[in-house]
Amino acid sequence: MRQWLLALTLLAALPAWAADRLHLYNWSDYMAPEAITAFEAQCRCQVVQSYYADNEELLAKLAAGAKGYDLMVPSTEILGGLIKQNLLLPLDKAQLPNLKNIGAGFLNNPADPEGRYSVPYAYTVTLIGYNEQKLAELGVDPNSWAVLFDPQVLQKIKGRVTALDSARELLGAALMYLGHPANSLDPAHWQEAAALIRQAKPYWAAFNASNYMQQLAAGHLWVVHGYSSDIFQAREDVRQAGRGFSIGFALPREGALVGMDHLVIHRNAPRPDLAHQFIDFILEGRLSAQLTNLIGAGNPNLAAREHIRPDILALTAIFPDEQTLARLQVPEELPSARERRALSRWWTEVKAR
Repeated sequence: MRQWLLALTLLAALPAWAADRLHLYNWSDYMAPEAITAFEAQCRCQVVQSYYADNEELLAKLAAGAKGYDLMVPSTEILGGLIKQNLLLPLDKAQLPNLKNIGAGFLNNPADPEGRYSVPYAYTVTLIGYNEQKLAELGVDPNSWAVLFDPQVLQKIKGRVTALDSARELLGAALMYLGHPANSLDPAHWQEAAALIRQAKPYWAAFNASNYMQQLAAGHLWVVHGYSSDIFQAREDVRQAGRGFSIGFALPREGALVGMDHLVIHRNAPRPDLAHQFIDFILEGRLSAQLTNLIGAGNPNLAAREHIRPDILALTAIFPDEQTLARLQVPEELPSARERRALSRWWTEVKAR
């Protein structure tokens, strides 16, 4: 009886809105904590976040039957597949007045041309991050994918360079270096890319998609193949710590991949009402700018621009000018299960040999 009374007392002490939860499945560190706190105060609810490392993990989780998610943040390359599998809820745009803040150019998405299911959230460019002092000292040019693939260049930085642990990202970089389209499906091009990677692998410290930015910021790595937002964070860490060196961005002359992430609502979302509220909330200009100011993510929200730090807006690796845009390619969705299986086999062979 005493235990029952204690439990009842504790329950009564909880806020009335404690049972109202928005479940957000997101990339790690991809939402400004201040925005989460502000939304919780406004909606008198709790935002519960869980995280994935890449799009493949998100797909695997959903394929295994995971339920309970309200909002997710997939990239363009898998958005079409999620729509075809009927995993997303059509948006009620009447509940999204702040959708007007998204630049028109970002809404022309072949995977969701009418924007029925998705709202552009943020984008990243996959490029080269590097220790400016070390590469200048060694006479290494970071402005080509040669810094990742050419043994003659790599011998100068052996053990101090990492490649992303991502099949699509690494294949795309290798294809562009070889002069092929990043989305080429030609098996001969894939084998050419595999041979290129195999000759470069002995010089790499690791395949790394998790902590390369911390190692770059600590000075342990001199070159990383990584996401612009991660490299921005490494640059900020070095600047704040006063480590005596600086981190640079290099968008290779052969081209680079740019990935757009989208806010979408799961078809079986427990709280689609809260999901719509959150999307509209985060589209407010000042709130949208918080993510860019925090992690250096590219931002499709035009109303956010006046609230973004000028030094970030000046970085063409994050906010590309017309010349830089011409060198960017968007990863496309693989057309069928056959290509997805082929990529999985290709990746297994590349990492094993």
